[in-house]
Amino acid sequence: MKIGLAADHGGYELKNQILIWLREAGFAVVDMGAHTYDGADDYPDLVHPLAEAVSAGQFDRGIAVCGSGVGAAIVANKSKGVRAALITETYSARQGVEHDDMNLMCLGGRVIGPELARELVLAFANATFSGEERHNRRLEKLKKLENQPK
Repeated sequence: MKIGLAADHGGYELKNQILIWLREAGFAVVDMGAHTYDGADDYPDLVHPLAEAVSAGQFDRGIAVCGSGVGAAIVANKSKGVRAALITETYSARQGVEHDDMNLMCLGGRVIGPELARELVLAFANATFSGEERHNRRLEKLKKLENQPK
C-alpha cells in the first residue's frame, strides 16, 4: 500500500513521526510536505495536492495533519472521490475504512498525543474495506451525489 502524507506548520512535527512509523511498519510512504517548518504556511496549499493525488489513484490512502485536523478534512473533501474524516479514536480509524472506504485520514497535530496518533495511523493503514453489499451500496450513493450537476 502506498500512503501519501501532508501537513502544514500545525502538523509538521506529527507528520514527521508518522512518516517513521509507517515506514517501520513496511508501508511505502511519500512525504508531500511541508518539508521544512514554516509558521506562515496554509493548510490548503499542502493538503489539496495530497487529496488530488489520492483522487487520481497515485496513493491508496492519505494522511493529512494540521493544527486541529478540521481544516485538513474540509479541504481534503473538496477533491472528487476523496472520503476524508477527522479521526480522534481508534474505532473510527478502522471502521471508517471497513464500512465507508475512507481513503484520507485527518489528524490534529496540536490536539492529539504521539502514542494515540501512532495507534490511529496504524489502525487506519492496516484496515481493509469490507466490500459488503450494504457498504458498496452506500458508496455508490456517494458517487452519485458527487456526480450530480450543480
